[in-house]
Amino acid sequence: MIIDWISGHWIELLGTFFAFLYLYLSVRENIWLWVTGFVSSFLYLVLFLDERLYADMSLQVYYLIISVYGWFAWTSGRKASGRPKMPVSCVNRSLALKLLLAGAGIYGVVIIALLTLPEQLGIPTSDLPYWDAFTTTGGIVATWMLARKKLEHWLIWVVVDLVSTGMYIYKGLTVTVVLYIVYALVAVVGFREWKQQMMVRDHDEHQRMQLI
Repeated sequence: MIIDWISGHWIELLGTFFAFLYLYLSVRENIWLWVTGFVSSFLYLVLFLDERLYADMSLQVYYLIISVYGWFAWTSGRKASGRPKMPVSCVNRSLALKLLLAGAGIYGVVIIALLTLPEQLGIPTSDLPYWDAFTTTGGIVATWMLARKKLEHWLIWVVVDLVSTGMYIYKGLTVTVVLYIVYALVAVVGFREWKQQMMVRDHDEHQRMQLI
């Protein structure tokens, strides 16, 4: 019976495995997070297509693209001049406003697409269009912020992961429910880890400036 269950959920299980690796590497600021994230996103793309969570499915396409972008953004963080890699930083007011406006625009586009495209394409409609659009928008914004190493991306993930947990409980995706609960908890840990690293870096820079 267990073997039958595993054979029927192998995509979800494998996607969850790579997602856990992605989480661990994210907290550690390890560049290989983008590789494990790419694999996990592909597997979840297939899963969400089968579950008719079209916005989440489309989000996985975005994750595939941003994984490539993130890899090059992080590898190019260390210049030939010897400057340090891209540091963790906070979102300033100007960027926060831009992200809010971008988020509102993305949400509008996604919700319109979810409410109109399925009928036009002759496919089943999304079960949870408004929540689906919300998590999709949050994921897009948070992942871009991760690629730019913005500290606050962890806070967005806490909200997105909790909402996603409720959605997957409704859909009966047991393994994914567990994954997203862990996601939310790790997002809290990640926020604390990155903030501490940023404070240590700022302290070290201050000490060096005093020695000059």
